[in-house]
Amino acid sequence: MFSATLGLRSPDRMARRALLSTSSSAVSSSGLPNYVRVVEVGPRDGLQNEKTLISADTKVELIDKLSETGLQTIEATAFVSAKWVPQMGDNAEVYSRIDKKQNISYPVLTPNLRGLESAMSVGVKEVAVFGAASESFSMKNINCTIEESLDRFSKVIDKARENDIKVRGYVSCVLGCPYQGPVEPQNVARVAKALFEMGCYEISLGDTIGIGTPGSTLEMLRATKEVVPVENLAVHFHDTYGQALANIMIALQEGISVVDSSVAGLGGCPYADGASGNVASEDVIYMLHGLGIKTNVDLLKLAQVGEFISKKLGKEYHGSKAGRALLGKFRKTQEVSGER
Repeated sequence: MFSATLGLRSPDRMARRALLSTSSSAVSSSGLPNYVRVVEVGPRDGLQNEKTLISADTKVELIDKLSETGLQTIEATAFVSAKWVPQMGDNAEVYSRIDKKQNISYPVLTPNLRGLESAMSVGVKEVAVFGAASESFSMKNINCTIEESLDRFSKVIDKARENDIKVRGYVSCVLGCPYQGPVEPQNVARVAKALFEMGCYEISLGDTIGIGTPGSTLEMLRATKEVVPVENLAVHFHDTYGQALANIMIALQEGISVVDSSVAGLGGCPYADGASGNVASEDVIYMLHGLGIKTNVDLLKLAQVGEFISKKLGKEYHGSKAGRALLGKFRKTQEVSGER
């Protein structure tokens, strides 16, 4: 599938071993997690916010390529109205056609019962619901209060669990809201606790507009950890102000071992001027491997996927600095090897 990775010579094998985390000795003394599960959200959260519409064929190819990188969780699509989210209008087709690997989870977003029922009709095994920590955002985004949204989600969660479908919860605007500004950590904790008690096995805390800093991230996480076990928490950062990796580092130090990210930094945020999208999976994994943290992800393959989807969207592969640098180094090594 990735022709550029075949026939690697000795220098390339050495480079790849350096990219794949193998030793946990450094992390045991630092207090960081030994292993981090990276939740790839590019096919859903990433593409959902891209202006260029792409075909179902390309989405299927993207997910299948991601499935070959070592990722264990790949958010596939969203069962939402095509009228409001045109990019996700082919949800059932995409989910039905992807080559699902036995050891990989392919969750989908189902914000209401209709979405859940549509997802169930194609055999989805895991779904996600999303709430907000900001009353203003909840009203603007889904036209109801936080309490009303939680009541809606409880019905979705109950039906999913009755059908042995796992449910993941998202909390948006955990570090700031485009309408009301700062969000109190206690509000984040309250919504996260409600979703956890309803039956969500994991709660992903999202900095929707990418406004957070290490200081605000630390305060929010400590408040939330008081009401939800840390092993049931994940983080999801947008990189609007270039703080995503620093914020993820704080999360790791607080015991978080699940990180959401998007290949090639796909996406953006319609609520934040200048928003540059989700933090790139390649950059996150490069940092994690540098810390001695295992991910089981082949970073070179992932960078190739990032370049692939960037081209399909008609743009240069600028979403990940680590990915671009890695591919450049790899190709230069190949050229040198070819000259010998």
